[in-house]
Amino acid sequence: MKFALAGGGTGGHAYPAIAVAERLREIEGDTIVYYGTEHGPERAVAEQAGFEYRMIPASQVRSRSPLRLATGLVHLWQGPNVAARALREDRPAALFATGGYAAAPVGRAAKQVGVPLLVFLPDVRPGWAVRFLARYATRVACSVEGSLDSLPKGRSLVTGYPVRKQFLEATREEGIARFGLDPALRTVLIAGGSLGAHQINLAVSEVLRDLLERAQVIHISGVDEEVWLQREREKLPDWLRERYHLHAYTEEMAYAMRAADLAVTRAGASTLGELPVTGLPAIVIPGSFSDQHLNAAYLAREGGALMLETARLDELGGLIGTLLDDADRREAMAAAMRGLARPDAAQHLANLLREVAA
Repeated sequence: MKFALAGGGTGGHAYPAIAVAERLREIEGDTIVYYGTEHGPERAVAEQAGFEYRMIPASQVRSRSPLRLATGLVHLWQGPNVAARALREDRPAALFATGGYAAAPVGRAAKQVGVPLLVFLPDVRPGWAVRFLARYATRVACSVEGSLDSLPKGRSLVTGYPVRKQFLEATREEGIARFGLDPALRTVLIAGGSLGAHQINLAVSEVLRDLLERAQVIHISGVDEEVWLQREREKLPDWLRERYHLHAYTEEMAYAMRAADLAVTRAGASTLGELPVTGLPAIVIPGSFSDQHLNAAYLAREGGALMLETARLDELGGLIGTLLDDADRREAMAAAMRGLARPDAAQHLANLLREVAA
């Protein structure tokens, strides 16, 4: 069978689609085509996974810039027509859409041409795209139980956030080897999401020397942030520089998480699946965009993470130090995080997509 995927704007929307597609291709040898924007992160993710990619006009329709707003409205009008033509040509058995502005025109077109639609909500609360798509959906799935109140009754269910195969296969030992870590040292993973996070990187740079005296660091900085952080790295004495593993981006996040003892991260949708399945305690710093505060509050309420507001980033160094010094607390957080894991989510969604197609 052939299936279509749609969703993007951030990695948190693209990665669950890829995770489900991996299961579809692995078990039944299904053909996959990914519909996304020309420059969105979903394109690199889909092409890296080896899936056919079709570009659909789509962009954000919420912006303070009149030009961006106008562009978004034009794309909102053009996108469904382009997507409808592509769907008629590809004739997929069903469409799996994960939200984000890249998914909206494709989901709307699916209803127009009679392609069954399974919508997945990665975050705790649905954004405008998922709310828009839910009206056209055959079924709607979500990551956590609390989301059901915001979704169509009778057509919605909880599957958990689907993680890519590498998160189920990665080991701590392999992570240590791939990132060139010292197995005798504690490891802190710092990541600002697929697009990086300047405020987090600034806060880390201010406490970097003290942090490296206590632990080694894997820092996934974001492409635009690597240059100035590399300059900071060069200022370190040799023995501390060796402990600072700076990367603009990585396709091996599962191995970084498995190798780490503590994470410092944004609270994008992917944290709802990737932190639990790797059992990694975290300090989560929600961004002001999307619904990251609700994602962070969920992880904190369940005991797997501590939430730190951006306005309190000056407390980050002390909070990391406190957790590094308290192994029992980290283990309790890790156990709580593991309790949230749904490692079968991707297979559950793959099976559900086949049911929708039938």
